[in-house]
Amino acid sequence: MNRKKLKTVISLFIAVLFTQINFAQTVTIGTQVWMTKNLDVDKFRNGDPIPQAKTNAEWEAAGKNKQPAWCYYDNNPLNGEKFGKLYNWYAVNDPRGLAIEGFHIPNDNEIAELTDFLGGEDPDGFNAIGITLKSETGWEENGTNTSGFTALPGGKRDINNFYSYINLIGYWWTSTELSENIASFFSLYLDSSEGGGTRKNIGMSVRCIKN
Repeated sequence: MNRKKLKTVISLFIAVLFTQINFAQTVTIGTQVWMTKNLDVDKFRNGDPIPQAKTNAEWEAAGKNKQPAWCYYDNNPLNGEKFGKLYNWYAVNDPRGLAIEGFHIPNDNEIAELTDFLGGEDPDGFNAIGITLKSETGWEENGTNTSGFTALPGGKRDINNFYSYINLIGYWWTSTELSENIASFFSLYLDSSEGGGTRKNIGMSVRCIKN
């Protein structure tokens, strides 16, 4: 390998290493180690690019063909700088790996462990987990972020539109598949955290947990 090629390889390695370190800001909650930012990668762990869907037609086609895709909320890169990217579940589940080395997308049980550690529902049925997970700024109703999780309200994308939930609700995929076309997610709204299932072609944020 000549000097020019060697220099290029070293530069690329440093760039990848810096990117991974930049995304790997973490917080320990109970026995779990979580990233403190939403995922914002445009390549799989093996280096393959993740297709960006810039139009409704591109997003719809990715879902119909069960192919991975990402976008910015409202197709605005400025939203990406704050909230990270929105991914469909086909990107989450791709065998090439959406999470960076040493991390993975949490499953339902890991989300349950997180919320149980933070108290679950109190005897009166009032769920205050959202307050401890939400960041102190950026929401219509901010949290305390006492957990250090720093959750941000990145909204979500359907096939033909972006829901006007940005700054109001945060949605995150889990790796748990519920059926052929449905996968699990969890969300934060006001002072509550909720889970459920939705279509795999929806665009939502991703938060990673350490292996």
